[in-house]
Amino acid sequence: MSEVRFSESVSARVEDDVLVVTIDNAPVNALSSHVRSGLVAALDHAASLPTIRGVVITGAGSTFIGGADIREFCKPAVEPTLPDVIERIEAFEKPVVAAVNGAALGGGCEVALACHGRIAGEKASFGLPEVKLGLVPGAGGTQRLPRLIGIVAAIDLIGTGRAVKAAEAVTLGLADSVAADPVGAALAFVQEHAAKPLHLTGMIAVPPADAAAISATEAKVLAKARGQAAPAEAVRLVKAAGELDLKQGLTEERATFLRLRDSTESAALRNVFFAERAVGKVEGLDKVSPRRIETVGVVGTGLMGSGIAVSALTSGYRVVALEQTEEAAASGRARIAETLDKTLRSGRLTAAGRDHCLARLQTTAEAGDLANADLVIEAVFDDLQVKTELFQRLDGIVAPGAILATNTSYLDPDAIAAGTADPSRVVGLHFFSPANVMRLVEVVNCAKTTPDVLASALAFVKRLGKLPVVSGVTEGFIGNRIFSAYRREAEFMLEDGALPEQIDAALEAYGFPMGIFAVNDMAGLEIAWARRKRQAATRDPAARYVEIADRLCEAGRLGRKSGRGWYAYPDGKRAVDPEVTAVIEAARAVKNITPRDFTADEIVSRLLKAMADEGTALLAEGIAARPSDIDLVLINGYGFPAHKGGPMFTAEQNKDKSHG
Repeated sequence: MSEVRFSESVSARVEDDVLVVTIDNAPVNALSSHVRSGLVAALDHAASLPTIRGVVITGAGSTFIGGADIREFCKPAVEPTLPDVIERIEAFEKPVVAAVNGAALGGGCEVALACHGRIAGEKASFGLPEVKLGLVPGAGGTQRLPRLIGIVAAIDLIGTGRAVKAAEAVTLGLADSVAADPVGAALAFVQEHAAKPLHLTGMIAVPPADAAAISATEAKVLAKARGQAAPAEAVRLVKAAGELDLKQGLTEERATFLRLRDSTESAALRNVFFAERAVGKVEGLDKVSPRRIETVGVVGTGLMGSGIAVSALTSGYRVVALEQTEEAAASGRARIAETLDKTLRSGRLTAAGRDHCLARLQTTAEAGDLANADLVIEAVFDDLQVKTELFQRLDGIVAPGAILATNTSYLDPDAIAAGTADPSRVVGLHFFSPANVMRLVEVVNCAKTTPDVLASALAFVKRLGKLPVVSGVTEGFIGNRIFSAYRREAEFMLEDGALPEQIDAALEAYGFPMGIFAVNDMAGLEIAWARRKRQAATRDPAARYVEIADRLCEAGRLGRKSGRGWYAYPDGKRAVDPEVTAVIEAARAVKNITPRDFTADEIVSRLLKAMADEGTALLAEGIAARPSDIDLVLINGYGFPAHKGGPMFTAEQNKDKSHG
């Protein structure tokens, strides 16, 4: 029989008296309205033909179904809804089997759960990641999954949004088997079960579970959630599956889904979702071909350089790492190897993968070994003269088409580029430490950077699996410039009456993993101190300047590594230090400031406003391309809680509330 088309994205063919339905809705086969209507039409067609023994559902390309189309979330519902489709699948009188050829995520996993059988392809994965968007599954996931795999495992998967690969899915009971040809195996499954009673997931009794195991898993999920609503609601719904019948459970699940869908938390996480898809897009750059990069040079193998090298190696690049001496080069290789070993122990790299990485790594003290590098990234001491002299030296070594990238945090990359023979091939790649872990990279578009160099830098960062946010040239780029404004406002509040521990407690209660003064201690106070001294000559004498941090640095309080900074660290644990309080009180007295009390809400509000105001200035200056880029920088580089959406999103929400 020839292909039958049921909608613009759903078609089918008959094979061995089985209707094989294919969803083709690029890029991820999302469950858009035309997919849902096509699936219902396909089921109607199969029901109308007595010769059809069953239905197989699969996806085109490398994805089964990537989830709901979240662009439809804020629009009026279009029938059939996903719960309607899933109820129809489960109640279908002929076997319906999911041939899961790739990712079955969110609504895609819920479709598979409703089928009477699930055959996993070798590259299949299953997951319900709705909590990452501030939601719970809304089409039966919290009720059907625990019936298949038990409450404990379901709390883990749904509460964290973790996906499992094919083999683990079979072990858990989520998939029936793994097959190299999932459609072929699904056809056989239909033939075997066509004359047997159907296996309805919703009718399975939830397996009994140990109360202590449930409590322990719930505690882990909630600890990781850091106060987010969705994971707690997901846990509640999974536990309810053991107490309610399917209809009651589905009703409660749907009500919870709709309530969370309309929450600010979910809107914030959806903002992040769409921001990540827009990041790195530069108008007109899609028509520019990036340069070919196969060998990456890294100059410096300290914490930053070794992290960059590991990221490049695990992404398939050949790496040449340059140090000043053979001894330093050997130490650098050992550092890189140890980081790869840690990655291996974490399960994110195989032993063979580690060995392949080391085989592609060359560490050297000979600058000439960088001659064949397509991209050289410097990760040396953040000093303008050091970096400029290095790039001038590289001019005579690397090929004319090679790209030179600076990893500076605060220096002017245009000044570094100006010292080279060809400034057009210089770009900024500001990694965050540890570079092999942190997702964010600020890609700095210098004054003379050519479009193909920028395109090449973006392609490189994306291949590393990181988020490339394009920034113009300004002191500190996007992130550190906003962080400076954030820190400045926090120090103003210190003078005005707050204490470091009060400010940090307010930020941590809001959702930051660490408050700003704890972060400063961890990073070290000397870098910002050096920058303040460098800026002293050009500082506006009329501008407010808080000297408290300078007094701490002068006293040798440089942060955790010196044993004391904004806090003391007895036994390595953060503790309030009366000496710091005395320094703050003395600074207030010098300026005749009468301290006042601050509420936690006022502290957070002032700090968020300082961030958003600086972000607005960056947009006006053309340094940042879009507000969502700024949000991504703060979330992925500075600990801003993702479920709050970022400072620009928050400012827009507050503006809407004030106008409402």
